[in-house]
Amino acid sequence: MRIALFTETFLPKIDGIVTRLKHTVKHLQRQGDRVLVFSPDGGLKEYQGAKIHGVSAFPLPLYPELKLAFPRPSIGRALEQFQPDLVHVVNPAVLGVAGIYYAKTMEIPLVASYHTHLPRYIHHYGLGMLEGLLWELLKTMHNQAQINLCTSTAMVEELLAHGIERVDLWQRGVDTETFQPHLTCPEMRSHLSQGYPEGPLFLYVGRLGAEKEIERIKPILEAIPQARLALVGDGPHRQALEKYFAGTPTYFVGYLRGLQLATAYASADAFIFPSRTETLGLVLLEAMAAGCPVIAARSGGIPDIVQDGVNGYLFDPADEEGAIAATQRLLSDRSMREAFRHHARLEAERWSWSAATRQLQSYYRSVVQRQKFCSSSPTS
Repeated sequence: MRIALFTETFLPKIDGIVTRLKHTVKHLQRQGDRVLVFSPDGGLKEYQGAKIHGVSAFPLPLYPELKLAFPRPSIGRALEQFQPDLVHVVNPAVLGVAGIYYAKTMEIPLVASYHTHLPRYIHHYGLGMLEGLLWELLKTMHNQAQINLCTSTAMVEELLAHGIERVDLWQRGVDTETFQPHLTCPEMRSHLSQGYPEGPLFLYVGRLGAEKEIERIKPILEAIPQARLALVGDGPHRQALEKYFAGTPTYFVGYLRGLQLATAYASADAFIFPSRTETLGLVLLEAMAAGCPVIAARSGGIPDIVQDGVNGYLFDPADEEGAIAATQRLLSDRSMREAFRHHARLEAERWSWSAATRQLQSYYRSVVQRQKFCSSSPTS
């Protein structure tokens, strides 16, 4: 199958969506499909055998790490040459509109997927009054697709409630070969704690954006003596966070990749994740694959992954004391931490990227076959 993949974000950017797309492209190519990626130009021409059609773009003012790439005629010419069997638009917003347009005009089956909960995000950038309009725009775009895929049951329900049709679940995935519990490393623990490895070490991995609500970790840190916090990642909110966490034992690590990132997960005592805007939370699965106990807000797609009291703790996102109590409970019971590490790893092992991609391929085939059937059926 030949798949044209339109995405508003791709390499060299690092985030959960890019991670998912990287593994998806790799496994599609490995299993014999051919992929052409349309994305904001990041300088890359190829990834894992898939060609990348970079579209010139400019940084989004409120979020400079994100680039806006507007549709242009070269996209149509590239599609004509590639002759895709299917178009998949990921988080259609700007560039994705081109994918929808050409899929319709060229009569190519269309799949859309929803990964970033934009209607929630905009509240953290002072644009909450636009939520209703944004849902209408999302509904208009997504309802052009033959199927809309979400990465958690909570998001399936929310999209259906807002009038988006033909919604189904695209299962989560994680690289269980890279992220493993045995990678615990004293040197990494000393680095993340800035030379204080004996105390409790909390970890956050992800985009440093306002929507991630990282400030909500500070009361947990302050309530637990000798605790240290390592924030892995970067983003537009970093400068504000550095001011907010000034005077606390917090280390801004920057980006880590591959084995270094896997070692960081495995070397921490707890992965703290306070965000209430997650459609899935891929970093949670990475932490669990590395055997790092998770303490996270009971919100969005997170309860799909974390079983409270089995492989981590969930807290009411409105209850600051609940987050503190859950963390204290985890640290006070070593046997519980070891049980969480074991059960977290078992949960992660159920969700390989190859299985998630095989499921995606089955959605692709059903959409293509359905369009062929409709095209060949006599009209009344």
